[in-house]
Amino acid sequence: MPLSFEHLQALSPVARAERLLEEPEGQWFDRKSSRVGARDLAKALVAMANAEGGLLAIGLHSGVCEGVDAKAGAQNQWRQIGFKFTDPPVPFETALLSCVNTAGDADHLFIITVPPSDQVHATTAGDVFLRVGDENRRLSFDQRIQLQYDRGDTGFERTPAAKFGDAELDDELIAAYVERIGAPDSQRLLQARGLIDKDGAPLIAGQLLFGREPQQAFPEAYVRVLKYDGVERLTGAVQNVAADLRCEGALPRQIDTAQAAIREALPKHRLLGPDGRFGWFGIVPELVWLEALVNAVIHRAYSNFGDHIRVEIFDDRLEISSPGRFPGISSPVDLTRVARFARNPRIARVMSELSYGQELGEGLRRMVAEMESNRRRPPLVRETAGNVQVALLGALALPDALVAMKPLAQQVFSKIEQAGRMRTGELVEAIDASRPTLLKSLNALEAAQLVRRVGSSPQDPSAYWTIDAGS
Repeated sequence: MPLSFEHLQALSPVARAERLLEEPEGQWFDRKSSRVGARDLAKALVAMANAEGGLLAIGLHSGVCEGVDAKAGAQNQWRQIGFKFTDPPVPFETALLSCVNTAGDADHLFIITVPPSDQVHATTAGDVFLRVGDENRRLSFDQRIQLQYDRGDTGFERTPAAKFGDAELDDELIAAYVERIGAPDSQRLLQARGLIDKDGAPLIAGQLLFGREPQQAFPEAYVRVLKYDGVERLTGAVQNVAADLRCEGALPRQIDTAQAAIREALPKHRLLGPDGRFGWFGIVPELVWLEALVNAVIHRAYSNFGDHIRVEIFDDRLEISSPGRFPGISSPVDLTRVARFARNPRIARVMSELSYGQELGEGLRRMVAEMESNRRRPPLVRETAGNVQVALLGALALPDALVAMKPLAQQVFSKIEQAGRMRTGELVEAIDASRPTLLKSLNALEAAQLVRRVGSSPQDPSAYWTIDAGS
């Protein structure tokens, strides 16, 4: 069962301490000793408020339940940390929950619940932190500016849903969520997650997650699954769309419907499976494309009313396009080092509690590792002016001709493959090498029929390099 304040309230004092000691620290949970200093605690508050919020439990250290009853003076300081050590003050709620400490005595734990904020918070020392997995990561000046810029999208979740039309919620979906969390009061839980306001009216996050018909208010909030015959999109008289399905409803139902549709439509080939037996497997591992689908649904820009998520399946690949650029401090340059930042923190939290994603900032890293373990090329992630596109190729690893080449040639090939097309000057700017050196690599790649130059003449200033279709 996911850790939540509501679940903790329902546990006995003994079970409560045991549950908090066994819970791994992560995106939404951190343990602190009763000896924690005010400034260190302020960093944790700032980091969680700038991310997706979370829960801090004070009175636990090194596998031991210390309790906080002996720290009455410190408790008063903890309650004032938001005003004294954060700027602007981080909003949070505190509670004392009874427990049994390691000595076997009745005691209490000091619980702080931090909601995700629509502002960027700093410590009074001027440092901005962001919760990334189990770390409170200090941001650079540029990252701080990017975080401030993206707060507009983050706040969209908290807009009253009725502003855009019908806002009726599905009681069946809510009941299943409440049961999973183990909360005694559904309204309190939905308010704590930022899904309804203090009067019980749905907010946009609640409508998208649990709305009876969210597309009435948000017509483009759906997943479209298209299957093409062949390896390219054709139009007009030669249009090659073999299947076209709109996956609507609340977000969890969209994912379930799309998952079934993709599994059915994805081309398969006969391979030796992990059990040592031959079988029919999709050209892309399910763990990878499902991770990409879930990420698209959770992190798309729902404030973009003009577009929807598209999953396009070809004979040789699967592509997913999601409205909105990479948010905050994230960047697709190195997929193994993408920093976590949720555009929709309330949606991300609930979807994780419903087991639609761990939300530990590991999704892209898992996708890369899984593709590598299946001898596939890593995901190709491209950021355009208005969306993020993920291409998952069915081809095995890198071409043999490329593997034998120098690292610079491999880097040039990867840059062109990632961008789709690049001019020589763009490659010079993107790679730390001189133009003559790059041209040698490009000529070698062209000779091996791995890339090709597209231009009207040898001196065409608009000429560009792209991947050769045969590679």
